[in-house]
Amino acid sequence: MSSPHADPARRTSSPSGVRRGIAAALLAAVLAIPILLQRDLPFMSAADAAGGSQAMAFERFGFHLDDVAAEVGIDFRHSAPELDDRLREIMPLIASTGASVTVADFNRNGLPDLYVTTSEVGGMNALYLNRGDGTFEDVAAELGVADLNQPGTGVSMGAVWGDYTNNGFEDLFLYKWGRAELFRNDEGEGFTRVTEVLDFPPWVNAGTALWLDFDRDGWLDLLVGGFYPPHVDLWALETMRFLPESFEYAQNGGRNYLLRNRGDGTFQEIGEEMGLATTRWSLAAAAGDVTGNGYPDILVANDYGVSELFLNEEGTGFREVGRESNVGRSPKSGMNASFADPFNRGEWSLFVSNVAEPGILMHGNDLWMPNTVRGGVPVFRNVATALGIDLGGWTYGAQFADLNNDGWKDLIVANGFLSGERRDSYWYDYSKVATGYRSIIADASNWPNLEGRSLSGYQQNLFWANDGAGGFVDAGSAVRGNEPYDARAIAVADLWGRGVLDVIVANQRGPIQVFRNEVVPGRHWIGFDLEGVESNRSGIGAELRLFQGAREQLQQVEGGSGFAAQRERRVHFGLGTNPQVDSVVVSWPSGLRETLVTPEADRNHRVVEGGIPAVVAGR
Repeated sequence: MSSPHADPARRTSSPSGVRRGIAAALLAAVLAIPILLQRDLPFMSAADAAGGSQAMAFERFGFHLDDVAAEVGIDFRHSAPELDDRLREIMPLIASTGASVTVADFNRNGLPDLYVTTSEVGGMNALYLNRGDGTFEDVAAELGVADLNQPGTGVSMGAVWGDYTNNGFEDLFLYKWGRAELFRNDEGEGFTRVTEVLDFPPWVNAGTALWLDFDRDGWLDLLVGGFYPPHVDLWALETMRFLPESFEYAQNGGRNYLLRNRGDGTFQEIGEEMGLATTRWSLAAAAGDVTGNGYPDILVANDYGVSELFLNEEGTGFREVGRESNVGRSPKSGMNASFADPFNRGEWSLFVSNVAEPGILMHGNDLWMPNTVRGGVPVFRNVATALGIDLGGWTYGAQFADLNNDGWKDLIVANGFLSGERRDSYWYDYSKVATGYRSIIADASNWPNLEGRSLSGYQQNLFWANDGAGGFVDAGSAVRGNEPYDARAIAVADLWGRGVLDVIVANQRGPIQVFRNEVVPGRHWIGFDLEGVESNRSGIGAELRLFQGAREQLQQVEGGSGFAAQRERRVHFGLGTNPQVDSVVVSWPSGLRETLVTPEADRNHRVVEGGIPAVVAGR
């Protein structure tokens, strides 16, 4: 659940008690009579979205999306858990996450497969095998990764894939409110539970996880961010005071764990000694090298507080520089964390999603672009408002992806928190808690009965097309069937090997949506499958710079992508109408840098570290 207000409980003096009373009265007035905004949120009605024809979408935006989940055999629906019965009156607020989607070619046949989670005790997760004929088949049960929400073990919150054994097959880490699980991939034939190799507490209420090679030793390590503290059992609460102590600077959440891969199939937890063991409410993490020293830095989006940016000191430890870099200066409601280069500057920007509710709360999304360097710390400036991508809604997951193959990365965001009764909103009653002391905020028994009402519900996902001139345009009319589910996670992948990125959306208490992408004819593309040798086999952390005339595009291989999601491992570049690629420079985690000269467009290339790339036939 995400924070809706700043925390007035930080004020403790007697005069501040008066100020608190005034603030509460003003907040109640604002909530009772919503203010008029100068700029409305760019939401599009379902009728408008459904009415957009393919021809119009092609002409205006260069792409068109259509939900084809049912016809390709994907009929999965997420269910939320039933927690401690004392939470019944506010259960949907507490059990508000867990719908996730991740992409991996688990059997190495060149086709991306989908793993999706449910959060109901006894519910079955699904692994959709890409059959290569345009359809998918759920094989999770027969391969041993379906029945993972068993009573007494907690429930699924998300998953990430990474080849921690370097045998060429992607392994699966499942994070939960409860007992996290690691599954070794048995060469695509099944999965073996090997959780005991993790130096990890038996119960972790995790909100996020990420594969990365933080010390560049060639073995993938694992970052896990806690949401609720690990001592909290949401099915058997010892106390009702388990919620955030503040809506602004809460530090009573779960801690961050860093599990170092020893290279022998086991892990050692070193988060505290490496400087990562903060106890904020983590919801997403991303990695990328913002300092240029070759080591991955870590961005953590925290709910109820500030984001954290951890600079990697050449594998020896991390230094938190959120305030110095501006990224963690203002507390918000961070839910998504992404590294991207949306304007082809050849440097990483950071995207953090937040809440925007008209007339009530305008935290707004952040797009942090690098501005300068001060004392060895990169300093960023937030340009989301100037670009018109700050007011999204109750935004969870996000992906930057070139949906129309024009060479510029577009932005997709997942919106909507809780869609209940349309006639009534829970925001006013929620404010009664927000204006209380820490002891009131943290105690779930103080929260008013939800009574089936909405809280930032019935919102549309947003598809912001990059115009290539320094701005974004709402392309909602390019999407057919953009129903206002309560969306959580977004992943992108070329599901059918057509050279375009399709979009998969996981909805809380809702279905998996699979949007087949159609791109206007005449647009070119190129893709790269990386395989590390000295670096980790998955190639996670490798940077690719594509040069095409005066244009430079930067992307990387990621070990987790946004809130509760992971995109396809293959790196996809749109090229526009020009099929000529001058060169692609691959910077491997090992430090090796290789240049591919004039690689052929409109096909995927397999790049083995230190070797000569070979075209992958058919893909």
